[in-house]
Amino acid sequence: MITRRSLLGGAALLALMTVAARATPDEALAKLVESVLSKGPNGEDPSPASSVTLTDDELAKIKAMNATAAIVLHYGGNDWSRAQVNGLQTQFAAMGIKVIAVTDAGFKPEKQVSDIETIMAQKPSIIVSIPTDPTATAAAYKAAADAGVKIVFMDNVAAGMTAGKDYVSVVSADNYGNGVAAAHLMAKALNGKGNIGLVFHAADFFVTKQRYDAFKTTITTDYPDIKIVDEQGIGGPDFSGDAEKAAGAMLTSHPEIQGIWAVWDVPAEGVISAARNAGRDDLIITTCDLGENVAISMAQNGFVKGLGAQRPYDAGVVEAKLAGYGLLGKAAPAFVALAALPVNHANLLDAWKQVYSTEATDNVKSSYVN
Repeated sequence: MITRRSLLGGAALLALMTVAARATPDEALAKLVESVLSKGPNGEDPSPASSVTLTDDELAKIKAMNATAAIVLHYGGNDWSRAQVNGLQTQFAAMGIKVIAVTDAGFKPEKQVSDIETIMAQKPSIIVSIPTDPTATAAAYKAAADAGVKIVFMDNVAAGMTAGKDYVSVVSADNYGNGVAAAHLMAKALNGKGNIGLVFHAADFFVTKQRYDAFKTTITTDYPDIKIVDEQGIGGPDFSGDAEKAAGAMLTSHPEIQGIWAVWDVPAEGVISAARNAGRDDLIITTCDLGENVAISMAQNGFVKGLGAQRPYDAGVVEAKLAGYGLLGKAAPAFVALAALPVNHANLLDAWKQVYSTEATDNVKSSYVN
C-alpha cells in the first residue's frame, strides 16, 4: 500500500472556489453540470463536445475513404470501457469506418505497446486509445503517428506528443468535476462533519490524479468539519481486491471512519466488500464512474451514496468524429471535455440513460427501492 500527499494546484483550487465556495452541497452539485473544471493534460482549456460536428459533405468524403480504425484500451473490464467502445463503434459505422481491432492491455504498458505494434501490421487509418502509462507507451504511439495514423486519445496523452501534429485531439470527462461531485455527495451524506478515508490510484495517470486532487481540495476547502484521517494507494491490476485490503486496513486502524472515497467504481466494489467484512453497514461510500455494481448499491440505498459520472458513450461518439477531422485534415480542438454528472439514488435511473444512452440494466431496475 502506498500513501501520498495531495498535489493541490492553485489554479484548480481557484476554479473550485469559483464554483462551490460557501455553497451548500446541493447548490454546488447543481452548478457542476453547467461548466467544466478540468484542464487538458497539457493545460489546455476545454472545448465543448457540441463544437465537434461533421457536415453531410464531410461525412460523404469520409465514407469514400474506406478507412479503418483500431480501439486500443488500457483496461477493458468495466462498464466505462464497454460504453466507450459502443459509442465509437456506433459512430464509426455511421461514418463508413471499419473497426478492425479492439484490444485490452489489462493496465500493463508492455501489453499495450505489443497491441499497438500488432495493430500497425494491419495498417489502420485511425487509432483511438487511452495510454496505460504516458511515458512507457510513448514510442509506440509516436511510431504510429509517424506512419500517418490519425490518433485520438481518451483522457490521457502519450508523453512528448503535440496536438495537431502527432495526434488529433484528446477527449475526456470533467474528471476534476467528478472528483468535486463525489466530495459534495460525501459531505451531504455526512451532514457536513465526520472522519473519512481515501483510496486513490497510485500511478502516473492524469485523470485519476485529477479526481483525487479535486476530492481532497473540495473536502479540505469547503468542509472543515470533515477530517481525512487515512489515505491508501492501489496500483492494480486487481483494483477491487487491492481496494478491499486498503479499506480493510483503514477500518481496522481507524474504526472512527464514517466514509471512504474510492477513485472509481471497481475499487469502490472492494471498499464495499471491506465494509461488509468489518460489519460496517453504516459506512458511506462515494466514488466516480457509474458501473452496474455501484449502481445496484445506490439503488438499494446501500453503501454507495453518490458518485460523479462520466459520459463514456457520448465521449466515444465525439472521439470517432474527431478521427474524421483527422482524415479530412480539419483543424480540431486540442482538448474536448464533457461536463460532470452527479448521481445519487434520486436521479440514478435517469442518469444511467445519460451515461449509457440506454435504459438501466434489469439488475439495477429490479434493485431500486423508493
